[in-house]
Amino acid sequence: MSDKVENVVIVGTGCAGLTAAIYTGRANLNPLVLEGVMPGGQLTTTSEVENFPGFPEGIDGYQLMQNLRKQAEKFGTRYESGSVVGVDTSSWPYTLQLADRAIKAKTIIVATGASPRLTGVPGEKELYGGKGVTTCATCDGAFYRNMEVAVIGGGDSAAEEALFLTRFASKVYLVHRRDSLRASKIMADRATSHPKIQMVWDSVPVSVEGVPEDSVSGLKVKNLKTNAESVLPVKGVFVAIGHIPNTAPFKSAADTDEEGYFVPTAHSQVKTKTAGLYVAGDCADHHYRQAITAAGMGCQAAIEAERWLAEKESA
Repeated sequence: MSDKVENVVIVGTGCAGLTAAIYTGRANLNPLVLEGVMPGGQLTTTSEVENFPGFPEGIDGYQLMQNLRKQAEKFGTRYESGSVVGVDTSSWPYTLQLADRAIKAKTIIVATGASPRLTGVPGEKELYGGKGVTTCATCDGAFYRNMEVAVIGGGDSAAEEALFLTRFASKVYLVHRRDSLRASKIMADRATSHPKIQMVWDSVPVSVEGVPEDSVSGLKVKNLKTNAESVLPVKGVFVAIGHIPNTAPFKSAADTDEEGYFVPTAHSQVKTKTAGLYVAGDCADHHYRQAITAAGMGCQAAIEAERWLAEKESA
């Protein structure tokens, strides 16, 4: 470990992390951003983003993240590759432990996001991200106007996704492995009674059909009671079986709920039980999960870090 102490280390390069970098960079804190296994976050897998303010014609997800990256770099942000495996906040400055090195930091902003759970069936990975398989109806639903789509899942998220998609799709198949939804009664009733939603009960996905790296042409499903297989003629497959927040290395320093998401304090959406350690984006938000809300949290975390550090060093 070098003797250098960073003013602020930002873990993650999605909308939350890079917005935090822009703000802390403009505050002359010379932030260091740690890039993990997916630089740019989930948005880099989205072919077009139509709901981020300021882009009336839409923008490619990868390009949006490149723009944020360059903007942060303009204000002095530095980037290093590496995944955090643990954090020590028992003494200040704090220590971030990476696989091959340790970094000392006066403040830390955790913006590690959440990884969508996928089914793992053949064709899913090959057709993920702009090719027909997605995990966000709010992000991508408008691309499937007057098309048939499928939603996989049975909880509130799946029901919400299916209902949202009825605004655009001509038909929505809701595929669930049981004969009733796990969703709350009100959401289940809305989904099962909607004229555009066709329930596919007792069924699991077998494979996503289509031309690899091109586009989806169908979803093959298997009925668990009859073992019969059939292909749903869909152009889009929305996987809604939950997310896994990337919070494990920080659980000693920040409280999490039963699903692993960071829990906000009573006074702030981004503060944690550890002074000087802040959270932002999908790792702390399992409700909205939007690029713009993640960016907003990144802004909040950066301002909190700047103010706390100024108070700490003037004391």
